[in-house]
Amino acid sequence: MVVVMTGCADISLTKRNDIADNLAFQHGWQKSTLQTTFFSHRAYLPNSTQSDQLTVYIEGDGLAWISRNKPSSDPTPLNPLALKLALADGINNVAYLARPCQYVNSNQCEQRYWTSARFAEEVIASTDQALSQLKKQTGAQELTLIGYSGGGAVAALVAARRNDVVKLITVAGNLDHKAWSDIRHISALTGSLNAADEWQNLADISQIHFVGAQDNIVPLAVAQSYQRRFTTGYKPEVKVIEATDHHCCWLELWPDLLESKY
Repeated sequence: MVVVMTGCADISLTKRNDIADNLAFQHGWQKSTLQTTFFSHRAYLPNSTQSDQLTVYIEGDGLAWISRNKPSSDPTPLNPLALKLALADGINNVAYLARPCQYVNSNQCEQRYWTSARFAEEVIASTDQALSQLKKQTGAQELTLIGYSGGGAVAALVAARRNDVVKLITVAGNLDHKAWSDIRHISALTGSLNAADEWQNLADISQIHFVGAQDNIVPLAVAQSYQRRFTTGYKPEVKVIEATDHHCCWLELWPDLLESKY
């Protein structure tokens, strides 16, 4: 039974990798693996990405759990929504960055890094290093970070420690995981940094946070809890989008939302 389950998981992982590769290659994007002090990161970007400005999309939590009580053996996404949004952006100065242990594996890939410690210091530091590599590779001077779901928390935490992020955008972002776990009555993300705690380092960055009106996974109250941390005059914009939940229908609406994000 264990062998069969492992085999099925392996096939599923292959398919998940193929989905991302095929999406990227259909758009003429290249695949890259970025090695940091902590993890390896999968990245996709156009062949000709040279600009002073670079927009980087950061993936969500992926397949973190098989069921409510059973963690996945590999967090590679079934539906890489952040990649799809990046491909729909319509500009050349854009890149996609997966989370640690998605699409690539290493000895450092312990389950806690996509469960309770998904926003751990080493995860954020690794993402920070990967962004610096993308910035050097593309010749960029400034970054716009766009994070989906848990990728929104990662984007915010990274932005808080950099001086080159000019805009922070999240889609269904988990911006206050302490509020999130309380609201959903689930275990706290022990070992994870909380984006809301970094509000002072984020106050001067232009921000917009899109929330699905029907999102029951990361509901509006999470973004509102994050927003309340900021003092008057520095509160980031939270925009509720009708006819969307945590997964649907961001891709279909993204061209219109792109018009508003700048």
